[in-house]
Amino acid sequence: MVQTSLVRPSNPFQPPTFISIESERRHRQERLAAAFRVFARLGFAQGLAGHITARDPELTDHFWVNPFGIHFSRIRVSDLILVNSEGQVVQGEGKVSQAAFAIHSQIHEARPDVIAAAHAHSFYGKTWSSLGRLLDPITQDSCAFYQDHALFDDFTGIVLETSEGKRIAQALGRSKAAILRNHGILTVGHSVDEAAWWYIRLEDTAKAQLLAEAVGKPILIEHDIALKIQQRGGTHQAGWGGFQYLWDEISHNQPDLFD
Repeated sequence: MVQTSLVRPSNPFQPPTFISIESERRHRQERLAAAFRVFARLGFAQGLAGHITARDPELTDHFWVNPFGIHFSRIRVSDLILVNSEGQVVQGEGKVSQAAFAIHSQIHEARPDVIAAAHAHSFYGKTWSSLGRLLDPITQDSCAFYQDHALFDDFTGIVLETSEGKRIAQALGRSKAAILRNHGILTVGHSVDEAAWWYIRLEDTAKAQLLAEAVGKPILIEHDIALKIQQRGGTHQAGWGGFQYLWDEISHNQPDLFD
């Protein structure tokens, strides 16, 4: 296993700091490869659809992404490709998905704070998206997205143009997640860990509400309570922390992801 050269704080549940650009880049690449493995294990790999991107720490208008056509379960650090602001692959081998560039390039451009963005066609996320609604605060977990997710309510087909990605970025605004009507779900974060965890949590939240509404009318959590939970459980730190047990498992059991 390749160890990143980073300086870990005394609290192991805090995001790390780094001693060099190279170590930070390697860290993002490792977490990105691991996130794809986790997504595959959770069933989020749907044909050729889906992408997670990580902004390069030095070339900040470039991002790392999965090459088109390789299954999430097989992604290694060495498979990742670096894409510039023009959609050109400048490092690595393989092609970039046109949809990945159209969506993610615009999100990274509109949100300098965003390090990573995740989008896939997971079952419950795309099912919920067909309703054209935001999710409600019906569970403690769902409150992480209370007043912190958006709706892109304008489906026009497969996203192939950056103009469409720009409109998605505008709809996302300052939120950490978006429901793309008739399409699926998308999340962002200040780390790969955070973006991946919010995606997993949003998919689970969509599943919970779909199942609850199938059998009755869910009881909503009151505004003040939902907001208090969001302010504690919906933070960047909470998102990063949520992914750590998944990282621990996947990095231990699938060390070839570091190749």
